[in-house]
Amino acid sequence: MNPNGSGVTRLTNDRGIDASPSWSPDSSKIAFMSTRDLGAEIYVMNANGSGVTRLTNNAFWVIDTDPSWGANGKILFSSTRNGASEIYVMNANGTLQTRLTSNFLAWDISPKW
Repeated sequence: MNPNGSGVTRLTNDRGIDASPSWSPDSSKIAFMSTRDLGAEIYVMNANGSGVTRLTNNAFWVIDTDPSWGANGKILFSSTRNGASEIYVMNANGTLQTRLTSNFLAWDISPKW
């Protein structure tokens, strides 16, 4: 979309919910959450909507959401894979998913760099 609101282009077209988009530092990719494969997972695609790749893969009741690109090319996100929502970081290709918080009594959500 242009700054004035014109030129809107649809980038996804599936039955699931696609939400929480985040631009990569070089603006070539977009990380986002989608329920297209039942569970809420993190995906990445090219800026034009092509090349959609699933980065996380959990049981359908796990919620991975709120991806946020860092200047270092890594992606922060929230996940309920350990019971409560915690903050994780991973490489842009989905490898080395590492939990950063451990707070079972509270929900850690919406991380930003």
